[in-house]
Amino acid sequence: MALQRLRLPRSGRRAADGPRSGGQADAAADVTGAGIVGADAASRRGVPEATVARLPLYLQALHALADDSTATVSSQELAELVHVSAAMLRKDLSQLGSYGTRGVGYDVAHLVHEMSGVLGLEHDWPVAIVGVGNLGRALAHYGGFSSRGLSVAALFDADPAVVGTEVNGHVVHHLEALAHLVPACGVRIAVIATPAAAAQDTADRLVAAGVSSILCFAGAAVRVPADVTVRAVDLSSELQILGFHEQRKRSDVLGPLPPPVGRAGGVGVGR
Repeated sequence: MALQRLRLPRSGRRAADGPRSGGQADAAADVTGAGIVGADAASRRGVPEATVARLPLYLQALHALADDSTATVSSQELAELVHVSAAMLRKDLSQLGSYGTRGVGYDVAHLVHEMSGVLGLEHDWPVAIVGVGNLGRALAHYGGFSSRGLSVAALFDADPAVVGTEVNGHVVHHLEALAHLVPACGVRIAVIATPAAAAQDTADRLVAAGVSSILCFAGAAVRVPADVTVRAVDLSSELQILGFHEQRKRSDVLGPLPPPVGRAGGVGVGR
């Protein structure tokens, strides 16, 4: 998960870019919330969700290029920075109506403006975090929200030992206060960082309070109305997927693991 802006070296390459397109669309995960903000706006503009999922990656790289005073960038250069094919990047950018100038490339400032508009980052979106355990506290302290048009507006928890404490300048409110504080703060985006057992009740409360976009870290599927957007991030599942890839790499080098001691072919000894 890329939770900070990239700091990338400036490249001297300025390849020609014309109005070309192609490549396959691969979905990428973004847990910063930008994908949630941009999904509805992008759908109105006819931008595929797979493209929306990659826009935050492009935007991070473009911000780093702009910070380094790079005015233009080729599709090949930008694609290499975010590890996608140049054809896919050109196809994604064409969805925004952006085509490179042959012999010059893409205008960095223009692309930043276009992507920020699609992702809704020209607004200041207040965000509520429900569940102020270790993960919720880490998110409340995360400084990257502001650069993405997001700001933590309210924190909620049901634990009496946590309610009333202060986290990064925000007082933790009891879950029962959610019903009136969420609309009072103008919150439309919320993060669920509760235990899995509390996720559905939390989602119900948020929807009833007017939240229409939810990022769920609870590791549980939540049911919401059709007009509410949910992005689920299950950290344990993501780690298990990495474990699968590590196991496959190990098998490629060392061969398959031997069966567990006391078992042959998956049948327990002595049964």
